[in-house]
Amino acid sequence: MAQSKALSSYASLNFHCRNRDGLHYNHKPSSTQKSIASFQALGAKWSDLRGCALSGRTRNVLQTRCKRAIQAVLSSDAKLETNEATKSKGLRGQLNKVVLAYSGGLDTSVIVPWLRENYGCEVVCFTADVGQEVQNFQGLKELEGLEEKAKASGACQLVVKDLKEEFVRDYIFPCLRAGAIYERKYLLGTSMARPVIAKAMVDVAKEVGADAVAHGCTGKGNDQVRFELTFFALNPELNVVAPWREWDIKGREDAIEYAKKHNVPVPVTKKSIYSRDRNLWHLSHEGDILEDPANEPKKDMYMMSVDPEDAPNQPEFVEIGIESGLPISVNGKKLSPASLLSELNEIGGRHGIGRIDMVENRLVGMKSRGVYETPGGSILFTAARELESLTLDRETMQVKDSLALKYAELVYAGRWFDPLRESMDAFMEKITEKTTGSVTLKLYKGSVSVTSRTSPNSLYRQDISSFESGQIYDQADAAGFIRLYGLPMKVRAMLEKGI
Repeated sequence: MAQSKALSSYASLNFHCRNRDGLHYNHKPSSTQKSIASFQALGAKWSDLRGCALSGRTRNVLQTRCKRAIQAVLSSDAKLETNEATKSKGLRGQLNKVVLAYSGGLDTSVIVPWLRENYGCEVVCFTADVGQEVQNFQGLKELEGLEEKAKASGACQLVVKDLKEEFVRDYIFPCLRAGAIYERKYLLGTSMARPVIAKAMVDVAKEVGADAVAHGCTGKGNDQVRFELTFFALNPELNVVAPWREWDIKGREDAIEYAKKHNVPVPVTKKSIYSRDRNLWHLSHEGDILEDPANEPKKDMYMMSVDPEDAPNQPEFVEIGIESGLPISVNGKKLSPASLLSELNEIGGRHGIGRIDMVENRLVGMKSRGVYETPGGSILFTAARELESLTLDRETMQVKDSLALKYAELVYAGRWFDPLRESMDAFMEKITEKTTGSVTLKLYKGSVSVTSRTSPNSLYRQDISSFESGQIYDQADAAGFIRLYGLPMKVRAMLEKGI
């Protein structure tokens, strides 16, 4: 026990007592910290009496005091052991304090008492504000009343952090600069959000002295990988708890029963028939009729964008200012990263921009069908790639596009803090340092088309590209170029024909 070290200086203190049978025995004091003061006083008296012959009333008094001291210490030890047993009675082990990724929904509300019951720990709920309630035509407020919900579920505290600017600046914009798109369509909305949330959880765990983190991801999805790889990369000493891979709860009804059994208030919000993930970059929809790829999404499912058929009959033009591959302004107005994206979400949403319906390959091996709304992101991707058509040469663009595929794959797979992605990001930053300028886009009933692009670093030269004769490019030079460029093909044909 830890207290035994504190009492090591009293190791030589022995009590010579008789038991009920009259036999002498030696008893060393129990190592209970609360008894140190008593032993000090008793030890001083014993030192004064050592070597002296005790008899009669003096001996009886000392023996009585000896028994009382032993009983007090043993009683203290028993209480300590009882407290330790109570503290470590988790059904699956013992943790001190766990930081839980918390949304306030049914699943995470149930996870709070489950963690306390199974790991005997305190639970600190953590919620990241990544813009999940600012872009919502239906006016839902996910962050309202969270602290009351968390504490009612048994959490000791709730920590909320505003990560919107960090999310856009340090995660979304690097992916945009890299041109990262997963499997031709997916703009990585959920994939980019998970590492910024997980990183914040690691920071909070350090702040509150937690020895573990937990999440509510299922064992079938990608998010469990994204969270846990970030935990591994940033603090490998943290324990990770994933209840969906451990508990016996199979679905919503089981969760409700567990909540009632543990007096956890069940969220009264209407259960959506879709599984959704919302942040400042996108809104994803999965489940229900979408599980059959043959079904068309219902019109009332969308929340960030109007149906293109219902969009305005007049197009809207928007100018995006870009500096070194990163957006800085909308229609000439400089904005912070999060404010810029929020502005474009509103503009693009009212024109039905950014709806994507796709079947993708999950990291865990299965295929899944998802529908995504990314209005602002679709506008920015179109603008960034269009400006690169002016500022990147052919070989650079080809290499960048090939690396963008791997970059997207790493982000999708949760390897944001992988040295390979970080090294690729350094390449992307260097290669786009001259990608500065502006792009004007026309938005009309779900479509985005480019009407103008300009850059002070443009490699396009009208005097060279013009069909008119010029001094820089002599059309007669093309004949020699074609002969040399086509020489391998010509030699092969000569061989086949025996020439």
